[in-house]
This record gives sequence, structure tokens and C-alpha cells, in this order.
Amino acid sequence: MAILLDTQENRMKILVLGGTGFIGEKVYERLVKEGHTVSRTSKTLGLDLLDYQSFRNFLEKENPDLIYNLASHGGSMMYVRKYAADVYGDNLQMNLNVYRAVLDYNPKIKIIQPFSNCSYPGDSSIQLEENWLDGGVHDSVFSFGNSKRAIYYLSQCYYNQYGVKTVNLLLPNTYGPGDSLDPTKTHALNGMVIRMLKAQQAGDREFVVWGTGNPVREWAYVDDFVEVLIRAMDIDHLEYPVNVGQAKGYSIKESALLIQEACGFEGELVFDTQYPDGDPVKILSTELFREKFPDFSFYDHKEGIRNTVDFYKENL
Repeated sequence: MAILLDTQENRMKILVLGGTGFIGEKVYERLVKEGHTVSRTSKTLGLDLLDYQSFRNFLEKENPDLIYNLASHGGSMMYVRKYAADVYGDNLQMNLNVYRAVLDYNPKIKIIQPFSNCSYPGDSSIQLEENWLDGGVHDSVFSFGNSKRAIYYLSQCYYNQYGVKTVNLLLPNTYGPGDSLDPTKTHALNGMVIRMLKAQQAGDREFVVWGTGNPVREWAYVDDFVEVLIRAMDIDHLEYPVNVGQAKGYSIKESALLIQEACGFEGELVFDTQYPDGDPVKILSTELFREKFPDFSFYDHKEGIRNTVDFYKENL
């Protein structure tokens, strides 16, 4: 159940964790533009959420009304499998530190945080919130997906015992301008854009797509998700996560062809089946989302890819 608040005219004091990341940077800039008093932190700014006391001191110094918890240890499917213990352990410890510090300093601080839809059961196709925990996550994202489920349990335990409020959102694959220029550290679709532009620059006659190209994925353009996060300020608490979805997906092959068109790559796409596909289909149900955000309009996928390609053409 969600409790909606009246639109707030007063500006808020807001802390963005992971505030220099792909999404965090854009959330920070948007909040500043809207006139809120905003602070941010990240490892690159010198604060490691694995250090409880450092974060606790920073929280008291900034004294926020609201926290956007956008910090996470993640990466590609290959990365989260290779460093599974680090990914799982770091995500749990960082979030435990956040909730402990909020409880100790001011349990009235609200937290807004996203979870990847890779935390859905691995055999799910149309992903309904009510079925989110009805089965294990896909083996390819075992560490990352399960860490997100654990963070949800943590948020609910702190609400049930201490009244700490959280708005949890379930997010599909994100892409768009502004992500890392390193294809091993960026989000999946952005990584493909980078690799294809480099293949074009090198004059390659083939471009390798990892996997069969058959898995169907729903994609969230970064500006869309930032808008949802901003609007989520008006939700007081969510007892259960809500999908941020369109109920519309594209196969990896379809997205690769759109990237090829936007890049102007004239070579052949080759699908390397030695790489794992992950879940066969991941499409989010939208019924609850439309209840909370009835007038929300999503960016066109083809146009979003074109904007992403233009960004990397200018910055690589």
C-alpha cells in the first residue's frame, strides 16, 4: 500500500548516495535545478559506505530529510559472477550501514531506492510485483539479484520495528547518455554502443554480440527513471516494491540492430553463443506503476538509442 503526500511546496534537504554515478549524477543535477538543498557522496568523492562511522558523521553533518540510495556494487553478468562474494557482501554491508545510521541519527529520514529487475525469479517472463519473491533469481546474477532482495528485507525490517520509511522501486535495464566510457563498467546497452563505435572506427567487418541475441529485455531510458525518482518524493512509504515498467521489450538482437543503424556500422553482427544469455524474457507488469504514475510517458527506444550513440560519438 502506498500513502501519497500532498505536493510539497517547501524545498527539502536531500542526500544522494552514489551521487556521481550514472543515475545519481542526473538525480543530483535535477534536484539542484528544482531548488532543493542537495548534498551527495560516493567513493570518488571520498566517502565509502562500507565505513559506518564515516557515513554516520556525514549524515549528521548534512542532516537530510530524504535520502536517494543509489549506491551499489554491480557490473556485467560476468563481473557479478566472478566477484560474487564481494558484490553480495558489499551491497549488504553498505545498506546495513545506511539503515543503522539513519536509525541512530534520525529515523524520520525517508529512503528512496531502486532494485534491478534481475532480482525477479529467473524463470519469470511477465514480471508481477506479487510474484517477485516466488522463486530463485537467475544463476547468472545470483549474487547481485539476491543482494537486492536482501536489501528489501532489510528495509522492511527497519520499517516494521523502527518505522523507517522506504520507497522501493523495481527497475529494468537502464541506458542513455552520461554513463561510463569503459564498456566493462557501463550498463549493458551502453556497453554495446561503445564497442560498436570502436569497431566502426577500427574498420572491423564484424561485430560480436554476446549470447544468442534472443533474450527479450525491457529498457528504461535514464531520463525516464530520473523523472520517476523525482516524483517518488510524493510517496510516503511503499510496503512492497513497484515496477517502473512499460510492459514492452526488445530482443537483444533488435536493440543491436537499432544501435547498428544509429552508429552507421556497415559490418555484420555475429552472435557468440559461448556467452550466457541470462533470463530469456524480462518484461515488467505495469498495473501498479500506472496507479502511482497514471500520466507517465516513456521515451521512444529508438530515439533513446540515437541520443546514446550521439553522446558516445562526442565523448569517446
